[in-house]
Amino acid sequence: MASKNYYEVLGVAKDASANDIKKAYRKLVRKYHPDISTEADADQKTSEINVAYETLKDTEKRAEYDAMLENPFAGRTNQGANFDPRRYGYESHDFSGSHFGDGQPFGSGDFRFDDIFSAFGSAGRRGQASRPSGPSKGEDQHAELSIDISTAYHGSDRSLSLDMPTLTADGQMSYERKTLQVKIPKGIIEGQQIRLRGQGLPGFNGGEHGDLYLKIRFHQSDRLYVDQRKDVYQRIDIMPWTAALGGKIELETIAGKFNLNIPANSRNAQSLRLKGKGIPNKEAGDLYLLLNIVLPPADSDADKAAWQQLADYYQA
Repeated sequence: MASKNYYEVLGVAKDASANDIKKAYRKLVRKYHPDISTEADADQKTSEINVAYETLKDTEKRAEYDAMLENPFAGRTNQGANFDPRRYGYESHDFSGSHFGDGQPFGSGDFRFDDIFSAFGSAGRRGQASRPSGPSKGEDQHAELSIDISTAYHGSDRSLSLDMPTLTADGQMSYERKTLQVKIPKGIIEGQQIRLRGQGLPGFNGGEHGDLYLKIRFHQSDRLYVDQRKDVYQRIDIMPWTAALGGKIELETIAGKFNLNIPANSRNAQSLRLKGKGIPNKEAGDLYLLLNIVLPPADSDADKAAWQQLADYYQA
């Protein structure tokens, strides 16, 4: 029989709803996160919590586990004493920067663990009988790494601490903490992949590890975003008199500091193109500055008088 009762690990009743299980999981994984918790066994507890949740959140796997609890001596069957969560790839993961399934961030929020590790442990699912007799390379794995758009302009070196899969001497899957160094090159674009050789699933019978591929995503907002892969759009604030009269202004953009010539009678959302100042790829994109006309506040009596004078002028 499994050594842990997963309902007890999460602190929920056996008839708990899926929502109650998710809430309990979130609470516990935050409490025992190794970067936050002062508990000496925080890593082990996080592992247990994760394994319990991965089993109970899935209707089919939960039913199988419940059947095992009801009949712990059913023998070596799918519903018996041989129940092993690793058969489904459920293992200890590093939750730094991970995202829950509904998109709520936990940690730094720049690494999607729902993409990586989804197949970690799949070697165990294949079973001993289906494993090749000779050396076999491990499976490649894929994940998403989100970066600021500014990183694409300058490049960066990042460190990721993960629980990586490995095989024990008896062929069982286990995990060990590794810190991977990731070099993000200048000019990288969204959707491009960074290959980390040998950081995928372990091979069999002396075969080499698979590779880990990190697909790049950009942190974007309505004030700064990328279109057509290399063109960057940045919203800039200007005052009404600058829009009306035009003139030169000094502005700090994502591509650096520039002296810009604002045309007279500029409109809100009008764009100014800076050719070749987008993502500095082999063929650089363009930078489009979107004008955002900002109205000064009318908080004081002097402010209101000034606005009234302007209103009287245009209404005359």
